[in-house]
Amino acid sequence: MAGGWTRDGAVQDQIDDTVSDAVRAARLRLPAGESEPFCLECGEPIPERRRTALPGVKTCVVCQSARDQRVAHSTINRRGSKDSQLR
Repeated sequence: MAGGWTRDGAVQDQIDDTVSDAVRAARLRLPAGESEPFCLECGEPIPERRRTALPGVKTCVVCQSARDQRVAHSTINRRGSKDSQLR
Protein backbone atom coordinates (compact mmCIF):
# COMPACT_ATOMS: atom_id res chain seq x y z
CA MET A 1 0.00 0.00 0.00
CA ALA A 2 1.56 3.26 -1.12
CA GLY A 3 0.70 6.58 0.42
CA GLY A 4 0.46 10.20 -0.64
CA TRP A 5 1.00 10.86 -4.33
CA THR A 6 2.27 7.35 -5.16
CA ARG A 7 0.14 4.60 -6.58
CA ASP A 8 -0.42 1.20 -4.98
CA GLY A 9 2.49 -1.12 -5.61
CA ALA A 10 5.05 1.66 -6.07
CA VAL A 11 7.19 0.43 -3.18
CA GLN A 12 7.35 -3.05 -4.69
CA ASP A 13 8.32 -1.52 -8.04
CA GLN A 14 11.21 0.26 -6.31
CA ILE A 15 12.34 -2.98 -4.72
CA ASP A 16 12.07 -4.84 -8.03
CA ASP A 17 14.10 -2.14 -9.82
CA THR A 18 16.82 -2.26 -7.17
CA VAL A 19 17.07 -6.04 -7.41
CA SER A 20 17.10 -5.91 -11.22
CA ASP A 21 19.93 -3.36 -11.18
CA ALA A 22 21.96 -5.53 -8.80
CA VAL A 23 21.44 -8.65 -10.95
CA ARG A 24 22.37 -6.74 -14.12
CA ALA A 25 25.55 -5.39 -12.48
CA ALA A 26 26.52 -8.87 -11.23
CA ARG A 27 26.04 -10.39 -14.68
CA LEU A 28 28.26 -7.72 -16.21
CA ARG A 29 31.03 -8.70 -13.80
CA LEU A 30 30.88 -12.38 -14.81
CA PRO A 31 33.90 -13.52 -16.79
CA ALA A 32 33.48 -14.43 -20.45
CA GLY A 33 35.71 -15.69 -23.23
CA GLU A 34 38.88 -17.73 -22.85
CA SER A 35 40.41 -18.21 -19.40
CA GLU A 36 43.90 -17.00 -18.60
CA PRO A 37 46.42 -19.60 -17.36
CA PHE A 38 47.93 -17.07 -14.94
CA CYS A 39 46.29 -14.40 -12.78
CA LEU A 40 46.47 -10.97 -14.42
CA GLU A 41 46.95 -9.27 -11.04
CA CYS A 42 49.48 -11.39 -9.15
CA GLY A 43 50.84 -13.75 -11.85
CA GLU A 44 50.07 -16.94 -9.92
CA PRO A 45 48.80 -19.93 -11.94
CA ILE A 46 45.02 -20.29 -12.05
CA PRO A 47 44.06 -23.90 -11.28
CA GLU A 48 42.58 -25.89 -14.17
CA ARG A 49 39.43 -26.66 -12.14
CA ARG A 50 38.76 -22.92 -11.68
CA ARG A 51 39.31 -22.23 -15.39
CA THR A 52 36.94 -25.07 -16.27
CA ALA A 53 34.26 -24.00 -13.79
CA LEU A 54 34.40 -20.30 -14.82
CA PRO A 55 35.10 -19.87 -18.53
CA GLY A 56 36.82 -16.53 -19.09
CA VAL A 57 38.31 -16.26 -15.60
CA LYS A 58 41.25 -13.82 -15.46
CA THR A 59 42.17 -13.80 -11.76
CA CYS A 60 42.98 -16.28 -9.00
CA VAL A 61 40.60 -16.79 -6.07
CA VAL A 62 42.56 -14.49 -3.73
CA CYS A 63 42.67 -11.57 -6.19
CA GLN A 64 39.03 -12.07 -7.22
CA SER A 65 37.95 -12.02 -3.57
CA ALA A 66 39.73 -8.69 -3.12
CA ARG A 67 38.05 -7.33 -6.26
CA ASP A 68 34.63 -8.44 -5.08
CA GLN A 69 35.06 -6.50 -1.84
CA ARG A 70 35.72 -3.30 -3.81
CA VAL A 71 32.47 -3.47 -5.81
CA ALA A 72 30.57 -0.17 -5.61
CA HIS A 73 26.84 -0.52 -5.16
CA SER A 74 24.24 1.69 -6.76
CA THR A 75 23.55 4.96 -4.99
CA ILE A 76 20.38 5.72 -6.92
CA ASN A 77 17.67 6.98 -4.56
CA ARG A 78 14.36 5.41 -5.47
CA ARG A 79 12.53 6.46 -2.34
CA GLY A 80 10.13 9.35 -2.53
CA SER A 81 10.59 10.95 0.88
CA LYS A 82 12.47 14.23 1.29
CA ASP A 83 14.56 12.78 4.10
CA SER A 84 16.02 10.09 1.84
CA GLN A 85 16.81 12.66 -0.86
CA LEU A 86 18.74 14.89 1.54
CA ARG A 87 21.32 12.20 2.36
